[in-house]
Amino acid sequence: MAIQAQIQALLMAQGGVGTGGVVMGPNAGSYIEVAKPAIFNREAEKVGGFITACRLYLRMKMRGNTVEEQVQWVLSYVQGGLADVWKENVMEEIEAGKVEYESAEEFLTSLKKEFGGGEEKSIKAAELRKLEQGGRTMEEFVQEFKQATRESGYEGRPLVEEFKRGMNGGIRRKLMEAENPLVSIKQWYRRATALDRNWRESRREEERMRGKKEGGGGVPKQEQRQSLP
Repeated sequence: MAIQAQIQALLMAQGGVGTGGVVMGPNAGSYIEVAKPAIFNREAEKVGGFITACRLYLRMKMRGNTVEEQVQWVLSYVQGGLADVWKENVMEEIEAGKVEYESAEEFLTSLKKEFGGGEEKSIKAAELRKLEQGGRTMEEFVQEFKQATRESGYEGRPLVEEFKRGMNGGIRRKLMEAENPLVSIKQWYRRATALDRNWRESRREEERMRGKKEGGGGVPKQEQRQSLP
């Protein structure tokens, strides 16, 4: 089909360099390296990452391309099993003029609805319920927690309760005993991070003082990753 030939031509143009080392494509002046998405084969747990990677690449490298070219480029990374069947149906509809996307974002939304659905939401919720801070800093835990909350369906009080459950007990107790109760998840993020950071700094200072007393030069040989008990 003609649209398949167009996809192949688009992929060659996006490769960046043609014969003789000549830079090709509408974004020839851009030398920013942007990772391309991995092949998507309809696994629900991977649809979010695939769409994010596509969205970033389109914004960084394909702003000058038409919507049709952008859609074709995304379709080139949809391969395998039922994903191929869906791709062929979409390609046929586009070629026949039965469907026309106003933007690449509209197409990515339809892709997400097709392969994400409730299954992805259930997976995200399960990942969130498994998260625990452990020996990581609160900054690290908060970033992973934020990522897991996306599309998990959690918000408001249930989200705060999951965050409290996942953090280390010492920090949780101190925050719950605070004079001014925390309400929003942003307050919990901010106060928990500050408390964890202060505690770790206090631990480092104690180690330095202990090192001076023992004649160790004031700097411990190796700072272990610890957390408020």
